[in-house]
Amino acid sequence: MQQQERQLSMTEIDELYQGRILELAANSQAHERLAQPHATAEAYSKLCGSRITADLCMEGEVITAYGHDVKACLLGQTAAAVVAANIVGSTAGEFRAVARQMRQMLKENGEPPSGKWADLALLESVRGYRARHGSTLLVFDAVEDALNQIDQRRRMG
Repeated sequence: MQQQERQLSMTEIDELYQGRILELAANSQAHERLAQPHATAEAYSKLCGSRITADLCMEGEVITAYGHDVKACLLGQTAAAVVAANIVGSTAGEFRAVARQMRQMLKENGEPPSGKWADLALLESVRGYRARHGSTLLVFDAVEDALNQIDQRRRMG
């Protein structure tokens, strides 16, 4: 039997959208688009209409510049702000591992990211609300798409 998602009470909504999440989300608009990115990708949530466009520059496997345009709900803004604060200097492999860990945290009761990505643990409260997973993961979808574009161009020479 398929489990149905329950409706959020006002108290649960207040708890979900509180404190540090609000503070981080406010910083999501502080990162402008890049003028000459090596790749640009967009992720869109059909459920809520959230949209994130991510720009990347890389040298070898290291992400050297990041920019974004975020038109997303508070959860998407929060995830995007944490990514923007930590992605430059990360390798593609490190970012993909964090993205995988976020998906596991939300969908499989996995452990939240740690280290410089520890602020993403604030989004662990979204785990029980499947309808919010997509918007929370948008930035990871967009950045991974941009990484894949760069990988594909490198393979093609």
